[in-house]
Amino acid sequence: MTVWLAIECPHCHSTDVVKNGFSGEGKQRYFCQNKSCERRSFIRDYSYNGCRKEVKKQIPKMVVNGSGIRDTARVLEISPITVASELKKSED
Repeated sequence: MTVWLAIECPHCHSTDVVKNGFSGEGKQRYFCQNKSCERRSFIRDYSYNGCRKEVKKQIPKMVVNGSGIRDTARVLEISPITVASELKKSED
């Protein structure tokens, strides 16, 4: 028995998605065919926490509450470079 899972783009929530090869780690890559989507290529299960949307939302909150870049990186288990680049993006 075959079960079909509807793959949804995490950025624009469109279900118009096709397979787009594999990542370097062997994970399935997907491509959103919605032309107005901000990021069209994605992977469903990221192995690096810095790619997850939930983690990126926590970075500015932790810094506002007094955590430094290194402390934030240690707690969220991501690179300090990722923390710094996300903070630069949030300043804009």
